[in-house]
Amino acid sequence: MASNVKILLVDDNPMVLGMLQQALSALGEVTVATDAADALLKAVDDLPDVLISDYRMPGMDGRQLLEKLKARPATAGIAVILMASKADISERLSMQDAIEDYLEKPFFLKDATHKIKRVVDRIALEKLSKAASTDGILRGSLSQMNVIDLVQSLEMGRKSCLLTMTKGNGNEKCEIYFSQGQIKHAAYGPITGDEAVFKVLRWTEGNFQIDFNGKSSQETTTLNTQGLLMEGLRLLDESQRDAAAEGEDVLLDT
Repeated sequence: MASNVKILLVDDNPMVLGMLQQALSALGEVTVATDAADALLKAVDDLPDVLISDYRMPGMDGRQLLEKLKARPATAGIAVILMASKADISERLSMQDAIEDYLEKPFFLKDATHKIKRVVDRIALEKLSKAASTDGILRGSLSQMNVIDLVQSLEMGRKSCLLTMTKGNGNEKCEIYFSQGQIKHAAYGPITGDEAVFKVLRWTEGNFQIDFNGKSSQETTTLNTQGLLMEGLRLLDESQRDAAAEGEDVLLDT
């Protein structure tokens, strides 16, 4: 399900542009540009949330585009992901604060989409948070953002909060407490800690709410957030493999 995030995709290679556009269309509203000058005009006209740009392009390159966007107050807040070679990424130290992430070329389409999705999900959650009710609690449906995406977004945003998920008319409930993006305590009925997190990763329907004032002194988990997700997904794959195979992956270069 596409989110409320606007993505501007820039690449002078038509094949790469087309394949990425197709892959990212499920994540949000995607606009494309074939060069940096066109991208700059489109970004000013319709502000994107995320810019994904090739680093080396004829004329204005990705770095120059980034500098122009960051120099304008209206576009300075755009999250930027650059597609670049390993050698070009060596400049990361001087651009670290301006870049959200890098895609090292050549890259597999599936891996790139996964990395971009984490950024998009975090931004989608932030946009939902701004529209939260006056009581400071964000409410939504797991059809808007599933459990894994929620957990990853809270981790990336380094949020401290209580994430509560319910299903079956509220008969089943899981509470997960975060501190600076790390899961410290989880409870699913009588089950607590790591096992409670693993249980809820299987949910495909239900509702969630995030209380950014929610705190707990308990620490029942033994793994960090990424460790919990990786182990939970491993267990999930063992018990139920995805029936819809993703097919062959595609390696994208210049």
